[in-house]
Parts: sequence; C-alpha cells; structure tokens
Amino acid sequence: MNGDLHGRVALVTGAGRRTGIGAAICRELAKRGADVFFSHLEGEETEFLLRELRNARIRAEDMALDLSLPDSPQQLLDIAEERLGQVSILVNNAAHSTRDGYEKLDAATLDAHYAVNLRATALLCVGFARRFSGESGRVINLTSGQSLGPMPKELAYAATKGAIEAFTRTLASEVAHKGITVNAVNPGPTDTGWMSPELKRDLSKRFPAGRVGQPEDAARLVAFLASEEAAWITGQTIHSEGGFLRG
Repeated sequence: MNGDLHGRVALVTGAGRRTGIGAAICRELAKRGADVFFSHLEGEETEFLLRELRNARIRAEDMALDLSLPDSPQQLLDIAEERLGQVSILVNNAAHSTRDGYEKLDAATLDAHYAVNLRATALLCVGFARRFSGESGRVINLTSGQSLGPMPKELAYAATKGAIEAFTRTLASEVAHKGITVNAVNPGPTDTGWMSPELKRDLSKRFPAGRVGQPEDAARLVAFLASEEAAWITGQTIHSEGGFLRG
C-alpha cells in the first residue's frame, strides 16, 4: 500500500482558484493516479488546471456550478458519473465566507453560508453514499478548526463549517457498512493568496516551523485519507495545522 489511486475517480468541489486548496488537492490526487472531476464557480478560469491534470496522464473534467442551488449536488454527481464513471472519492472543499459579526449578521447571510457550507456538503455526501457500490469509498470534508477556538467576525461561517464536524462523525457511523470512510480535515491558516504580507508575517510567528500552511500541505493529507492506507480512519476531524499556536 503506497497511496496509489489508479482506477479511482475523485470528485473535488471548489477548485477554481489557481493557488487554492481545491486545485492543490486535484493535482495531488492526479499525481497518485486518480481521475479527477472538479467543480468551480461560473467565470473562474480553469483551463490551466485541466491542462495540468491531463498532462499527468489521467482523465480530467470540470463543471461550473452554483452549489447554493438545492438541485446542484445531485446534478454534479450525475455529470461526474456520466463523464468519468462511478465516483469513489468525494472531497467537499467548496465554501462560502463573508465577514459578519454580531452587528451585521442577518437571515440572508446565514442562509447563504448554510446553502453552500452545510447543505451542499451534506447532500453531496449522502448522494455519494447512496450511489456507491464498490468496496472502498472515501469522503473528505474540509473544515476550519471551529471546535478549537473562536473566529471573530465569522459567525455564519464558523457555525456552518463547525456543523460539518458533527455531520462527519455521524455519517461515518451510518455508511461504514458500505465500505465508506468519512473524515474532515482542518488545514489551519493556509496561504491561498488572500493573506497580506503583514498578516502572513504575523501568523508565521505562531507556527513552530516559522511559516504558514501551504495548499500542498492539506492536499497531501487529503490524498492519504483517500488511499487504502487510511482504511481504518473514519469519523475523525484531523487538525493538520503545523502546530499553530492559538491565543
């Protein structure tokens, strides 16, 4: 067992940004031999990622999709299966995030976060599990360490992403008999292009290694969880933060 994923089909959401975690996950899965179908928002440039993946000699397809729409999860699973065959690895990476805080939080903000972060993730998970008929299925949900500490000005995001940890634990118990493992990954503060130089410098001081997380750090863990080597790991939220010091 060496992490080989040849013959597997992976579906990754939220892979439209060149320097994002989703794109890094797609690259790592492809490097290990998996065929990859990824989703992204309309208007995001994805030709670069398709070329990279196909140059890795695997099959790769993509789809622009608004996951806030109730029917999108089923549609995404249908198209992925139609183009590449049965999906055996599902990575829920797509997320919606806006700044709110108690003075700004309203129903519309909560609903927008719920639709993508929790509802779409949950429907993709159960849709995947209902369809899966193989021997080794994998679900990996991305979260952000909400159980470890507060996220000021991110009430809606923290609430909906935090719910994914509870959902992951319970779903893992329900689908284990189908040969499916379900885990969550918290990559910690990760430089995907959104950090200012000042913020990156300040955060780096709180990591024992002296640097913030990189998308590839999360991608390697996700690829491990997708492999047969991780067959005995399920129902877990793995806080892969490089020793990040909170406070």
